[in-house]
Amino acid sequence: MASVHLLDLQAQYRPLRDEILAAIARVCDAQRFIGGPEIEAFEREIAQLVGVEHAVGLSSGTDALLVALMALGVGPGDEVIVPTFSFFATAGCVSRVGGTPKLVDIDPRTYNIDPSQAAAAITPNTRAIVPVHLFGQCADMDPIVAVARSAGIAVIEDAAQAIGATYHGRQAGSMGTAGCFSFFPSKNLGAFGDGGLLTTRDGELAREVRLLRNHGAEPKYFHKRIGGNFRLDALQAAVLRVKLPYLAGWSDARRRNADRYDRLFRASAVRDRIVLPFRVPDCSHIFNQYTIRVPNRDAVRLLSPSLCDACAGE
Repeated sequence: MASVHLLDLQAQYRPLRDEILAAIARVCDAQRFIGGPEIEAFEREIAQLVGVEHAVGLSSGTDALLVALMALGVGPGDEVIVPTFSFFATAGCVSRVGGTPKLVDIDPRTYNIDPSQAAAAITPNTRAIVPVHLFGQCADMDPIVAVARSAGIAVIEDAAQAIGATYHGRQAGSMGTAGCFSFFPSKNLGAFGDGGLLTTRDGELAREVRLLRNHGAEPKYFHKRIGGNFRLDALQAAVLRVKLPYLAGWSDARRRNADRYDRLFRASAVRDRIVLPFRVPDCSHIFNQYTIRVPNRDAVRLLSPSLCDACAGE
């Protein structure tokens, strides 16, 4: 059986090679590697895509989560509600600022945080909820935003895997207090290394994030806050600007692939042993991963012959 790459970066790079090299050359010729027009243009383009007023380029998706918590003043004694099922950084960043991650369970259909359990977990010490739009599908945001507003707490969308996904017509990263994106190379919009970004409608929050990403300095060498070096490199912004116009088409292709997987699994001999990805109605899934559930996960991870043979016809 022919092997299928989980991710083939070369296949994406080859048709864009000349555009990408020209963009890199543009930055090299300008010698503006920190800040500058590439960063500013990329931030404007992402803000327009997401439908918010502000976007701030950052060094990684992890740092976007971290600086969001810092900007909101989360610290020791504060609780932040996070899902049990996510990448480590979601809860790890809460701990890094001295807060306490409060784990709540997920909806077994979508793998995203269960809004009712998030609501039940709120205490007087809760400062924020971090819904994760896992695998490229938005969490159920309306009840999360409503309960957060009622409790007077922030909502930080972990949209690291969900750029371009929508929830009832609204873009991931546009519904909470802040949205945090990752441009790790394996993401739907991937850089040539690490990169991230924060989106928000709150101008004061955006100003604070911009301050914190540059060691809290404003003007240079006058440090109003203890921040960090959380800047997005201009070279990464230039590469991402080349890729951004292709993102919608790539997401459509991922959905077509997901449709094909659905058809093949449903027609296969293993259809009764696999739970296929659930798609929330009136929402767009961008399939950062196509994730199935099986009762014999470890056997499947070892390329179980029974499963592989059943699917070998395609």
